[in-house]
Amino acid sequence: MEEQVILVDTNDQQIGLMEKIEAHEKALLHRAFSVFIFNKKGELMLQQRAASKYHSPLLWTNTCCSHQREGESNIEAGKRRLQEEMGFTTELKEVFSFMYKAPFDNGLTEHEFDHVMVGNYEEAPKLNKKEAENYKWMTLEAVKADIKNKPEIYTEWFKIIFDKSYEKLANA
Repeated sequence: MEEQVILVDTNDQQIGLMEKIEAHEKALLHRAFSVFIFNKKGELMLQQRAASKYHSPLLWTNTCCSHQREGESNIEAGKRRLQEEMGFTTELKEVFSFMYKAPFDNGLTEHEFDHVMVGNYEEAPKLNKKEAENYKWMTLEAVKADIKNKPEIYTEWFKIIFDKSYEKLANA
């Protein structure tokens, strides 16, 4: 069965379900989440997306992100996907949400009501190579400078989240 996303209105109220690719082809607003994992030094764990990803392959992004399943809480979804992509789980806290729209060169569009969560972890992840090619730890200041100097190596949604939410992430 194809993965479905939860279609929502601008108040994050569910209005339906749709196959993930179709929702991205039609640029329909759907629920999503983004997880940001920090270590004790305040560094952010970045993920490099796998080469096989259908969009944004090999680009750097936040620790993990995906879509909630019907009946799944934001925290449950974040923990599930963190385990699936990065091979670990930790406590998560939702810190804010926002909407964004980002078209891609392949004709797909991310139009998401994104729930941003943070957590802490100190060890190396156990990467699922179908999802993540690599990882690295960076300070928020270093990420900000790197996005300015090399924006093409980062996912569109990560640049949007980071730009709009730098202060919220720094104080999370």
